[in-house]
Amino acid sequence: MNALIRLELSRALRNRKFLFFSVIYPSIIYLIFSSSSGSSQKVGDTGLTVATYLMVSMASFGALTAVLMGNSERIAKERESGWVRQLRLTTLPGRGYVLAKTASAAVVSLPSIVVVFAVAAAVKHVRLDAWQWLALTGVIWAGSLVFAALGVAIGYVASGDAVRPITMIIYFGLSILGGLWMPSTTFPQWLQDIAKWLPTHAYAALGQAIEQSQAPHARDIAVLVVFFALFAGGAAWLYRKDTLKA
Repeated sequence: MNALIRLELSRALRNRKFLFFSVIYPSIIYLIFSSSSGSSQKVGDTGLTVATYLMVSMASFGALTAVLMGNSERIAKERESGWVRQLRLTTLPGRGYVLAKTASAAVVSLPSIVVVFAVAAAVKHVRLDAWQWLALTGVIWAGSLVFAALGVAIGYVASGDAVRPITMIIYFGLSILGGLWMPSTTFPQWLQDIAKWLPTHAYAALGQAIEQSQAPHARDIAVLVVFFALFAGGAAWLYRKDTLKA
């Protein structure tokens, strides 16, 4: 399994297009969105400036890009090419393949988080305590596992041709409706009520609570736990189903 993890990491780091969209692209979007408002403008009743609020949103968006887009497309294409079938002939356990995919995506997601933070601090002069920077990095990185599980599930349910449009619809839908691209407080009330129960909204809310020096809300943690159980359980069931069909 260690050899497969090293292979997956090597492939991910050699993919310049993937690295751009998962590491650099979120920082560009952050600069565009945060520059549209004044440096002292606050978001709703959060007490956070637009630049500080969007920093967590875009770091979460970058991690989401890395684990969701990377996992779903590669798994679907490897299933069609017969690579997954070949791996089943080795001593690699089924969970090893899934863990290797998750590990490679997690390694790429960490730079995307750090780069957004660095840009926010250097360009937008966002200032937080040392413990907040560390806590934000850990929470956003760990929370990305929810969407890594979703990526695995999509990779097993979609064909190589269909996986990209399916992933893009889910990707942009969760990002926009979850409030990663713009504060959900700008939505109509009925849409805000829906957004509160989306995993992306809960994901960003954890980081924003840390920025406010508050404990994360129990509802946000519960939403992420439930979605992780659904996505991971679905991925495991689809993997077993795909194995029986092989």
